[in-house]
Amino acid sequence: MQHAVVMAGGSGTRFWPESRRRRPKQLLPITGGRPMLAETVARLDGLVPAERTWVVTNAEQLAGAREACPDLPAENLLAEPAARNTAPCIGLAATVIAARDPEAVMAVLPADHLVKPTAEFQRALRAGFAAAATPGRLVTFGIPPTYPATGYGYIRSGAAMGEFEGIPAHRVDAFTEKPDAERAAAMLASGDHLWNSGIFVWRADSILGAIARHMPELAAGLERIRGALGGDDFAAVLDEVYPNLPAVPVDVGVMEKADDVVVLATPFHWSDVGSWRSLYDELVEEAGGDVAVFPNGGELVTEDARGVLAYSQEPQTIAVIGLDDVVVVRTPDAILVASRERSEDVKKVVERLRAAGREDLL
Repeated sequence: MQHAVVMAGGSGTRFWPESRRRRPKQLLPITGGRPMLAETVARLDGLVPAERTWVVTNAEQLAGAREACPDLPAENLLAEPAARNTAPCIGLAATVIAARDPEAVMAVLPADHLVKPTAEFQRALRAGFAAAATPGRLVTFGIPPTYPATGYGYIRSGAAMGEFEGIPAHRVDAFTEKPDAERAAAMLASGDHLWNSGIFVWRADSILGAIARHMPELAAGLERIRGALGGDDFAAVLDEVYPNLPAVPVDVGVMEKADDVVVLATPFHWSDVGSWRSLYDELVEEAGGDVAVFPNGGELVTEDARGVLAYSQEPQTIAVIGLDDVVVVRTPDAILVASRERSEDVKKVVERLRAAGREDLL
């Protein structure tokens, strides 16, 4: 059967002061609607039912994930005892799913990406499920690049291998981690590179077999966890084993080494919405110059100001006078005012707050 796994354990700081350890980006209504995790789960409606939708988060964010996904069975929310990157996260989910459904094919989705329209996303997932039905095959999704991004990984497409749901499929020739500007420009010009979306589809036994071949230390830990499934000591075994698993991205630990890897060039719009600046870029066309994100009501008033992004979950009136291209974010205990071009430097503020021991703001 078809399953979906949503990875929701990140704790990024680039959306401070709204994003905090207990409520990171995926638990926030960053784009103005529901929390991004809830939007990701809703995108599966009609394709993967709630009983086969899984969320992997961490213990600190578990309550927030449950609140965002009230229709999912409680046992489908898996809490990592420690952050160990995506290979252990995916391995844990595959281990639990395979024990329940040995023939499972599972899509793996980040919780905090913007994807639209839903119809094209579901068409791509149906294509992924079909392509991944072959035992041992690992399927990834590549985004046709629109500029020479240095913040994304790239996938080089190889030999064509037909279509699934009308979407071209190619063998993967190589993965490239975030390149410098010159190399990114060359890859864009080549026409055979795609951005790495971090979205995957594979049989649960296929990814577990690949982990066994290429990450034997992780496989050994997952086998111990599998042996405790359904037992009274499961939580204790997970707490003991998981923090000691190798902290490796699945791209590096498995995908770059595997033989049968296929990429689908996705038909949907995608963004990882990685900063206040990128949120503005995503919403500005529809908004018409200034972007006001007030999920619970509010108003942006500008006078002799252009290119403003204003955000608050509290019902607010935010006024900006005589300033262009700025970000204004208000929370109950902090206010951010930044040049939009430098909004990613918010991580420097977070580092200073951490060094000062301001845990109340982190």
